[in-house]
Amino acid sequence: MSEFLQILGAATSRIEHEYFQLPVAGKESAIYRERCYCYELYHQIRSLWEGGLEKISGEVDKSGHPIIRGNGLDKTKPDFIIHVPESMDENTAVIEVKPITARLGGIKKDINTLVSYLSYAGYKHAIYLFYGPSSHGRGIDKAINYLEKLEETRVQIWHHESVGGQAFRVF
Repeated sequence: MSEFLQILGAATSRIEHEYFQLPVAGKESAIYRERCYCYELYHQIRSLWEGGLEKISGEVDKSGHPIIRGNGLDKTKPDFIIHVPESMDENTAVIEVKPITARLGGIKKDINTLVSYLSYAGYKHAIYLFYGPSSHGRGIDKAINYLEKLEETRVQIWHHESVGGQAFRVF
């Protein structure tokens, strides 16, 4: 996992400004678009990581999964999973991504998803990655407060503050 975390940090540092915040024609300021960020992050991770048997998969729909059905995971699509396909023994990490401007409702949903994957699908690690300058929002504070209310210590909070910088763990 430590190798993957190093790659995650390096991959975030390679995300260019148009994926960090999407410029929009006719609009003065760029906007956060999670999918644009995630697709570029996926590309950067894949370009840096050999992976071996483990693979990174994006937005895998778990509806109808024969093993984890009924544990609140049926309708989930985490942004990324690090796993060995066709095995439930090598579920390494589940990752959710949000812009720093995220609202509490979405944050709670994502944290509940991450906790469910840890509890019911055998994932060993859960990462919640926020991107954007702290001055743009309080998403990280909201997530930490919610995790503390749940008394949940297994979910890591990461922050990708700015273009060119590496994401780092904050909680």
